Amino acid sequence: MENYLIFLLIAIVTVLSPGPGVVLTLTNTIRYGFKGAIGGILGIAFGTFLVAAVSATSLGLLLMTSSIAFTIMKFIGAAYLIYLGIKLWRTPAVKVVLNNVTVKNKKRQFLEGLSLQLTNPKAIFFFMSIFPQFIDFTTNNYQAQFMLLVITYSLLVVLIHFLYSFLATSARYWLSSEKGGKIVNKLSGGTFMCFGIGLASASK
Repeated sequence: MENYLIFLLIAIVTVLSPGPGVVLTLTNTIRYGFKGAIGGILGIAFGTFLVAAVSATSLGLLLMTSSIAFTIMKFIGAAYLIYLGIKLWRTPAVKVVLNNVTVKNKKRQFLEGLSLQLTNPKAIFFFMSIFPQFIDFTTNNYQAQFMLLVITYSLLVVLIHFLYSFLATSARYWLSSEKGGKIVNKLSGGTFMCFGIGLASASK
């Protein structure tokens, strides 16, 4: 497959760009530590894998061509982001005890990350617009090419989010007070709500 390195560079820049998934990873890391963020990261990565698969199906084509389907999916995603934002904003500040933190249920974190990615129609449009540029559909192994790109992108999500989480562990020492907890909740909650409002007002 030609231009794989170009795809790799585009994917790295895209995953590195701050978005709802990155905010969720940073928030979980600051509140629960590196290990406490793993469930959410894996949920985001698996959601990415599913969204990429959906982008290759008729559902992806429907969302691309139908303004009604796009609008419905867009508002579902926006509502979920705003819900997460309000939930974080209203959560009482919890003082982080660095050596004895109660980790949020990993299954719940996984589902939270998965839901976050699955309710983002923009991700589907990214895959539908980027992936075809790097796949040769005239060959018989285009499915294998597609899987290579999907797996590559999903692995990059895991690795880069792990990097974000690792770097964010130092911030836990700065934000380990009750005041720091309030800052995390308000900043993260406000960011999620802004993403939700931005998604709701976005067009194709």
